[in-house]
Amino acid sequence: MFSEYRIHPALLLLLYCLLCSAGEEVVRLQELEGNTVTIHTGLTGVQSDAHILWFYRSENTDIKIVNSLIIRGEIITDYYSERFRDRLQLNRTSGSLTIRNISREDSGVYKLHIITGISSVWSFSVDVYAPVLKPVIRNQAEKRSVRLRESCSPLCSVENGKDVSLSWYEEKERISSISSSDSSERLYLPLNKTNPDCSTYTCVAANPVSTQTTQLDITNICCKSVSIKKAEELPKSLAALLKSAGLIAALSILFVLYWTKTSKQQVYQYVKLNYAEVKSTSPYSDDDHKKGSVGVTEDERTLVVYSAIRM
Repeated sequence: MFSEYRIHPALLLLLYCLLCSAGEEVVRLQELEGNTVTIHTGLTGVQSDAHILWFYRSENTDIKIVNSLIIRGEIITDYYSERFRDRLQLNRTSGSLTIRNISREDSGVYKLHIITGISSVWSFSVDVYAPVLKPVIRNQAEKRSVRLRESCSPLCSVENGKDVSLSWYEEKERISSISSSDSSERLYLPLNKTNPDCSTYTCVAANPVSTQTTQLDITNICCKSVSIKKAEELPKSLAALLKSAGLIAALSILFVLYWTKTSKQQVYQYVKLNYAEVKSTSPYSDDDHKKGSVGVTEDERTLVVYSAIRM
């Protein structure tokens, strides 16, 4: 009865190839470095006596990392690779593989083979990312000698990495973005706005597994940079003022010392003055005195003259 409905062998072969090709579909996973990651197969009940193999592709070569099978009723599971030493765990019920403390070096293609009379293959592409760093905002015009509003030119930057992007958001709308395949170069993105203090602006650094955000603080970024510039200029002005004041003070001290020295010399010379007494004979003769000239005294007869003599 059923022999009339036998399926042609060519049709069976085509069905088998379709199943194989479906099993070869690559599932892509993106994971954060340092996490414990489970590669889920989606299977719910792998045959208990199935032979399960996991391979990791490195440099175009598939390296066997897990081999689990039943030998005389006992489950034997071996973990081969030194690369994943003590970090792998197989779930035989689903065929899923858990990797602890995954690193960026663990990125690559993982293949699962389940053999139960026929071989089924699943492929998983795993990309592991480091956490993106927090972006930094600074005023790129902080050294210009211009007014505050003209000098406020926020510039956001972040260390680049695998699939890192840098974006500016105004409120919740993205207004600009940048990325670079060269992970050795730092990413820079200016905020091209005339009045950045009129809205809320946020700089966002992101990769497929992590995000870091820095909000623009217009007071600290712009006003602070101007204040710092003025504070840097103040010591220069103060130094010039102190230099002038010091010069004036030095000249004043020299003048006082010179004046003091000169005054002392004058006083010393004055003290050294001596006086000589010179007597001069009165114009009146002795005969006049004998005659009893009226009104002529002894003092009037003798004239004393003092003359200063410098020593």
